[in-house]
Amino acid sequence: MQKPREAFSFSRRLASVRHALQGLRFTLVTQHNFRIQLVAAIATVGLGLLWRVSADDWRWLVLAIAIVLAAELVNTAFEHLCDVVQPELHASVKAAKDVAAGAVLVASIGAAVIGVLVFWPYVSSQFWPPAAR
Repeated sequence: MQKPREAFSFSRRLASVRHALQGLRFTLVTQHNFRIQLVAAIATVGLGLLWRVSADDWRWLVLAIAIVLAAELVNTAFEHLCDVVQPELHASVKAAKDVAAGAVLVASIGAAVIGVLVFWPYVSSQFWPPAAR
């Protein structure tokens, strides 16, 4: 049987945001890799501001940062869920956690490639005059 739709509730939406912020805080406090990725994101934003990257380039940088941080958040949630469902070491749980970590690695490598592609013209113009290119 289908559950009846609930009416829109602003207070429930605010509660959802509070829960999301609690999840972000939990991840920030407990996950070393998330903190490293956050530092990399802040450095990326700093370099973007320093080199005054274009709006088109900002779109790529923001997308790359968001994908990496979101992948790490999902990985953290997945790992904690696996630990509750199967606290003992199990080959299938290990494989699932490894795959989730692999997804974060793929996102991170993709973000690094985007960073190189976006920043290369700005870096190269700092060190090589136009005639040398």
